[in-house]
Amino acid sequence: MVFFLLILAVTIAIIWWTYTDAQKNSTHPAFLWAIVVFLAPILGLVLYLILGRDRL
Repeated sequence: MVFFLLILAVTIAIIWWTYTDAQKNSTHPAFLWAIVVFLAPILGLVLYLILGRDRL
């Protein structure tokens, strides 16, 4: 039970970070990146880091 809650908390934190970071650093809609990370947390985060963030 504790392990499940820990995984849930980490997943929610990753979704929240992706959403807030996409609002600042991406031209794509932030809520779409949050949905992608919600549906596939690890793959979605990797895709966001590679494709979603605008290069400085």
